[in-house]
Amino acid sequence: MDIAAQPTFRAATADDVPALVALIESAYRGDDSRAGWTTEADILEGQRTDPAGVLAVIEKPASRLVAVESAGELVACCQLEHRGEHAYFGMFAVRPTLQGAGLGKLIIAEAERFARDEWGVTEMHMTVISVREDLIAWYVRRGYARTGETSPFPYGNERFGLPTRDDLEFELLTKRLG
Repeated sequence: MDIAAQPTFRAATADDVPALVALIESAYRGDDSRAGWTTEADILEGQRTDPAGVLAVIEKPASRLVAVESAGELVACCQLEHRGEHAYFGMFAVRPTLQGAGLGKLIIAEAERFARDEWGVTEMHMTVISVREDLIAWYVRRGYARTGETSPFPYGNERFGLPTRDDLEFELLTKRLG
């Protein structure tokens, strides 16, 4: 994909579920994920998501799963959920071979614009596995602040993966939307 070409953004549909699951899995788990820098393969095995989980996000009220396409091809996605005064940003995946070329910056900027302009929210929230220092640093460079507020990783729930270490937790990051 030529990053100079503007990607298109649309709400995902149930028909997109198989391609979205494949994209998300490829960005985070297994050997394919190692082609990018967002891999979780060293800290989690098993699945990142499943068709039921992706469909639930698509169908959830006040939620939007954004499909990002280039030349008609799915290259990335993200979840936005309207939660009152803030929006939640999650399920962010960029095809591993396209990571590091600026596409992620475009997507997060569009997600922030949508949440601010369409939902009128003043803040974006997200949770990141706290040991993912490179990823957290990327979000900090995008204006997100570490809050120090953590929540437990769902150990024992294979739907979220199989941890290879016992120190995983989620950290809340926030950003004021101008």
